[in-house]
Amino acid sequence: MNAIDLSCWKCGASLADALLPLSRLSKCKSCNVDLHVCRLCEFFDTTVNNSCREPIAEKVTDKQKKNFCGYFQPSTSSFKTADVSKQTAAKDQLDALFGIKNEEENAGSSNRKLTAEEESKKKLEDLFNPDKNF
Repeated sequence: MNAIDLSCWKCGASLADALLPLSRLSKCKSCNVDLHVCRLCEFFDTTVNNSCREPIAEKVTDKQKKNFCGYFQPSTSSFKTADVSKQTAAKDQLDALFGIKNEEENAGSSNRKLTAEEESKKKLEDLFNPDKNF
C-alpha cells in the first residue's frame, strides 16, 4: 500500500503526501484530525469486541484519538461518504411532518419569491391565525 491510496477517515482528503508509516503525531492537513487512530485502521470493525478485529490488541477507549497501538495498519476504505438519498428522504419526511412545502409547491402560489422576513411573518400569521382564509 502507498500513501496515494489513503484518505482521511473524517474528511476524505487525500493523504498522498503523508509519510508512511504514519507516526502517532500525524495529522490530516485538511481537517487537522489525528491519523494514527482506530478509525483509520484496517482492523477497525464496530461489529466485534472492542471494535477491533486484532484479538490481542490493547483496548483503546477513544477510537478517534491518537494511540500507541502496535497493530495499526492504515486502511484505504476508512472514509465513508454520507448517504445523501437517506438524508434527503429524512428531510422530506420532517418537512411533511411540520407542513413545510418545498419551493416548487410554493412557486405556484405566487409569481415572486418572498423575502426571508416576509416568509417568517407569513408563518407567524399562519400559526396564530389558523382560521384566516387567503
